[in-house]
Amino acid sequence: MSKATYPLKLPASIKAAAARLAKEDGVSLNQWIATAVAQKIGVVETAAAFFRRRAGSATPDDLKRVLDKVPDVPPDPEDAIPPDLADRLSRLR
Repeated sequence: MSKATYPLKLPASIKAAAARLAKEDGVSLNQWIATAVAQKIGVVETAAAFFRRRAGSATPDDLKRVLDKVPDVPPDPEDAIPPDLADRLSRLR
């Protein structure tokens, strides 16, 4: 396995947590971070592959046709966005 060096700058709190977890696992901080990155890559690539398979040959136009069938009604109360979150989201636009 070839190795590449990458200078990594982490917030102190994240580095401290990673160092603590590495120590608990009995591995070096470098090994722990390399494993964490590898796991994240696996998760993201697995999710991407799942969604590609799930989408099949669907196109954005297919999605638009489905969404056009959805009635334009307010959400049920339990599905509504809480007012404080709706306010924060509206400021992002």
